[in-house]
Amino acid sequence: MIRLLRLVTLLFSIIALSITASAKDSRKLVLIAGKPSHPPLMHEFRAGCMLLEKCLADVPGLEVEVHDNGWVDDESTFDDADAVVIYADGGGKHPALQGENLKTLQGLIDRGVGFGCMHYGVEVPPGVANEEFIEWIGGHYENAYSCNPIWEPEFENLPKHPVTQGVKPFSIKDEWYFNMRFVAGIAGNEAYKKGNFKFTPILVAKPSDDVRDGPYVYPKGPYDHIIADSGRDEAMLWVVERPDGGRGFGFTGGHFHLNWRDDDFRKIVLNTLNWVAKNDVPRGGVVSTVTEADLKKNLDKKEPRK
Repeated sequence: MIRLLRLVTLLFSIIALSITASAKDSRKLVLIAGKPSHPPLMHEFRAGCMLLEKCLADVPGLEVEVHDNGWVDDESTFDDADAVVIYADGGGKHPALQGENLKTLQGLIDRGVGFGCMHYGVEVPPGVANEEFIEWIGGHYENAYSCNPIWEPEFENLPKHPVTQGVKPFSIKDEWYFNMRFVAGIAGNEAYKKGNFKFTPILVAKPSDDVRDGPYVYPKGPYDHIIADSGRDEAMLWVVERPDGGRGFGFTGGHFHLNWRDDDFRKIVLNTLNWVAKNDVPRGGVVSTVTEADLKKNLDKKEPRK
């Protein structure tokens, strides 16, 4: 009987150690969804984050938490976070700029936590957190310098990188921002490396002259400097590896919620979320399925624009 008890105790100890080791081996991704914004099926930050969480649920080694309404309720959730990604309105409303949030994020960056921003979340006001965003994610949108037309770029040539694994060339209509303020003043359509900082453009396409001429969503434009760069490729998803050991990315798409139904559009974002948390991206990329019912879940309650 004593020997049996010892065996049972040993068995439970092995199981406990196994669970602990597994927890240590997993990566934690915190997705922060912004407050309700825009008409229905646009800027559906909460529904988008929850959909991405569903699609990542079966990825080995990754734990995903979604927090809505612009921040987390309890910042202790950051204690074991490996990456934080913000999908929200930007500019002066950016979640990073509220209260002491920028300071909190700096502390996370200092310990090598990954950081990413999606769609409007790549924009911060001129002179506010510009240096931080360039250091953390490699660049940012600047009002009246960058532009935000709705167009359908052709992403034909994808670089060899973990975030492109299993992604086929695709084209999709969205409010694709371009002409960011990138690190070291680069155009952003070519790789850049300095010391332990590495910038890699991922989704790159050439806007037509009609796209450059506008109208943009806001302000309408056109801007002379955007027109002057006719023929230049532009980056709309880029990733960085930082000297502190952390990773970062910026993704300018994500305006239209129903675009998440596109397999390649969705896969490259899922791969990037996995990568920024330093979890291995599956060889064929993150495989997921999304139904029309999935797309209609968790939508914000909004009044249709009249």
